[in-house]
Amino acid sequence: MSDVTDTPEATPEDEFDAIVDAPFDAALSERYLIYAMSTITARSLPDLRDGLKPVHRRLLWAMRLLKLDPAQGYKKCARVVGDVIGKYHPHGDQSVYDAMVRLAQTFSLRYPLVDGQGNFGNIDGDNAAAYRYTEARLTRTAIELMHGLDEGTVDFKPTYNGEDEEPEIMPGLFPNLLANGASGIAVGMATSIPSHNVAEIIDAATLLIDSPKTEHAEIMEIVKGPDFATGGTLVDPKSVIDAAYESGRGAMRLRAKWHKEDAEGRGAWQAVVTEIPYQVQKGKLIEQIAQLIADKKLPILADIRDESDEQIRIVLEPKNRAVDVDLLMDSLFRMSDLENRFSLNMNVLDDTRTPKVMGIREVLKEWIKHQIEVLVRRSQHRLEKIDARLELLDGYIIAFLNLDRVIEIIRYEDDPKGELMKEFKLSDRQAEAILNMRLRSLRKLEEMELRSERDKLQEERQGLEKLIASPARQKTRLKKDLAGLRKLYAEDTELGKRRTLLEEAAPAREIPLEAMIEKEPVTVIMSQRGWIKAMKGHADLSQPESFKFKEGDGPRFAFHAQTTDKLLMCCDNGRFYTIGADKLPGARGFGEPVASMVDMEPGTEPVALMVAHPEGRLLIASTWGRGFIAKIADVVAETKKGRQVVNLKGDARLLVVRTVPEQADHVAAIGENRKLVVFALSEMPEMAKGQGVMLQRYKDGGLSDATCFTLEEGLSWAMGGDTGRTRTENDLTMWRVARGAAGRLPPTGFPKSGKFD
Repeated sequence: MSDVTDTPEATPEDEFDAIVDAPFDAALSERYLIYAMSTITARSLPDLRDGLKPVHRRLLWAMRLLKLDPAQGYKKCARVVGDVIGKYHPHGDQSVYDAMVRLAQTFSLRYPLVDGQGNFGNIDGDNAAAYRYTEARLTRTAIELMHGLDEGTVDFKPTYNGEDEEPEIMPGLFPNLLANGASGIAVGMATSIPSHNVAEIIDAATLLIDSPKTEHAEIMEIVKGPDFATGGTLVDPKSVIDAAYESGRGAMRLRAKWHKEDAEGRGAWQAVVTEIPYQVQKGKLIEQIAQLIADKKLPILADIRDESDEQIRIVLEPKNRAVDVDLLMDSLFRMSDLENRFSLNMNVLDDTRTPKVMGIREVLKEWIKHQIEVLVRRSQHRLEKIDARLELLDGYIIAFLNLDRVIEIIRYEDDPKGELMKEFKLSDRQAEAILNMRLRSLRKLEEMELRSERDKLQEERQGLEKLIASPARQKTRLKKDLAGLRKLYAEDTELGKRRTLLEEAAPAREIPLEAMIEKEPVTVIMSQRGWIKAMKGHADLSQPESFKFKEGDGPRFAFHAQTTDKLLMCCDNGRFYTIGADKLPGARGFGEPVASMVDMEPGTEPVALMVAHPEGRLLIASTWGRGFIAKIADVVAETKKGRQVVNLKGDARLLVVRTVPEQADHVAAIGENRKLVVFALSEMPEMAKGQGVMLQRYKDGGLSDATCFTLEEGLSWAMGGDTGRTRTENDLTMWRVARGAAGRLPPTGFPKSGKFD
């Protein structure tokens, strides 16, 4: 035996197994860029020329090969999805089916490309049935979009596994990008294109064909704006819409379409919504509005009902017939999805597969350029077919003129094809066609018919040559074809009439809360222990003890108000709180602790409770005798935490909060030492927050009370007791001093309590 062993020849290392030494960040960025470009060009952005993404294009191509024409029967969607993921689109079956479902939804696509049979979802937001239960076929619109695929109009490319071919683009005349719109999120960019009216698009394209230098403003006179599948009303000004379409970026406000209906009863009415904004799910919209009612955020709306069948009908019932319908709808537009914004971002792939944001003028020009190219390629393809047919016709005519000799050659010659070519100077195709003729065709092979067909083809050939050579003829032909397509989608057809109205409207108003509350008189009552309630109607305030209180409790504040009023509660720590009168509990029980309605600090006590009239002013003073004037509008708080209005130092507490009468011109302050000062109101600063200035100077004690009054009318104070009588002092010369003085003892008869009331 030989000691030499055979060794296999060394094979070159597989390039995929080779280890590449490269910086990690460089390798990562390179691979991520490849992924990003794949997402942008092969998944998320539509092609400008046919408005389709690859998955949609492959769905339509697979359905075409399955012969799912509008005139044919339906086939299971599972069959279509299987063909697509097996031959053309190696992705998940659910994603492909979802794309197919959207092509069939009449509320998603303005001009559906798939005719679905079965449950394809609904505008409520319910999903479609599984693909084993649903069936589909193409629509006429899809056929228009694919017209010309067999006429050499576009290039074909191998499928992902190289076994089949698929078109790179759809050649049809239907302007799908603008007609049906598109949306998608890629890597670092996105697209959002609304649907439009085909008749308007064709009219604008025709104008551009005639006048390539047409300005954007002229185009926007034709293309009014989006035309959504679900209708609605576009309410932005024309200038906003025009600007968005010029740059290719912007946003537009879309509102539901509604009308007012008279209901049963005297003067009763209801608002009925018949169209909702695009991509708003009806079920979620109704839940959203019902939640507003439950949360009492929209008190002027009593109920919402869904009475929809095939047509949308959402009934909105007001609280009462006195509610302003425009106020109700403005509130709903602001607080719900009855109004939304549609973003315009016309980011598309151009004919070089490059993403670019275009204005509508550029989109139309590029689409026209593509259609001219399709027209030329179709004409060239037809020209080649005519040349091939003319070649055969010439051969047939020669055979007819020499029929006996042709038959003789075929019967007796060993190589009839070669002999025919040699004797009659025929081409290989001509000879082959003569040899393949059936005998039954000989009786129909008449010279006149052949020559007539040849003359017609030659005439058509001349027309095609002129068309290919003349850009003007190409434009004329394209306009003629567009006019024919427009008839199918004219304004007077069910599919072609505009659905989205354009009615400029101002943004929904900021509705004040009081406008949403039914105005009713109430009597506000707060007890000594801080329990608050509201009694319906204006009760008699002369005997507040007669109101219902807990044992050991009694009245502190009682006054008349309206449910639309805001109440201002001022506490001794200088913090002010605002409470809506409509939020107060009823007077059947003892009410509720006011501390449960606002975030009061423990140990604080209310000093004043009043109706917060925004135009009014307050005199505010602390126990240290410092104070200021504040506008009520400046001290109203918007949250439960309230607003710190008075800055207090040491053991000072807020003591006086009084409304300033409109004609008041002087301030009176009395201390615990029973010294009275009177000074001009103009000496008091007007502030929104602070400690204030000294009203009166004290050696011992602090402020007892302060008030504002009109000097001409005199200073009044309560006499005390149950009589309700008051006394007025008109001559105040002795007490009129500058602010901050010590003062003098008050007039005889001033209450020992040191209070003005």
